[in-house]
Amino acid sequence: MQPQGRGPSGGVLARQAFEEEALALLDRLYGTALRLAGNRADAEDLVQDTYLKAFRFAERFEPGTNLKAWLFTILHNTHLNARRQVRRNPIEVDSAAVEQSAAAAPGRDDPEALVMRDVLDVDLKAALDALPEAFREAVWLRDVEEFSYAEIASMLEVPIGTVMSRISRGRRLLHDGLVERRAAGRTVNL
Repeated sequence: MQPQGRGPSGGVLARQAFEEEALALLDRLYGTALRLAGNRADAEDLVQDTYLKAFRFAERFEPGTNLKAWLFTILHNTHLNARRQVRRNPIEVDSAAVEQSAAAAPGRDDPEALVMRDVLDVDLKAALDALPEAFREAVWLRDVEEFSYAEIASMLEVPIGTVMSRISRGRRLLHDGLVERRAAGRTVNL
């Protein structure tokens, strides 16, 4: 797919097809953004920034390559850049106020909770959330988003061996976390 084509109408049609194909991946990107960002508002911002960059630089997309992988690479890089920016400019947070506002709205599920309730059981979600970020991200991209090792290596800008190691170790940690939860008397539905 080429975002810009030849002739006056070819470019518009190609651009429209590119945008439609990219927008069809919105839910997948949002699910991954929730895993990366950890909350609904940041995930929404992350997805919005990803699409802004993708549409602004659509001419850089190479026709015939994997659009999904291209978008996930933008998502990952945008997330990393945002984390770097936060580290440079830390924000003071009143934890008590946050807890009070969360307690004031009981019973309201955020989108992540709704998505995860449908996809993952409670024990699996808890074990996944407990993984260190590097392992959680690699396992998520491979096992949920079904990217190849090479695609993940490209997205994360690490060698393929590192990806394979992170996935292997992440799966082992995930398994161990589930076993621990089972031993603690919780049920695990695999």
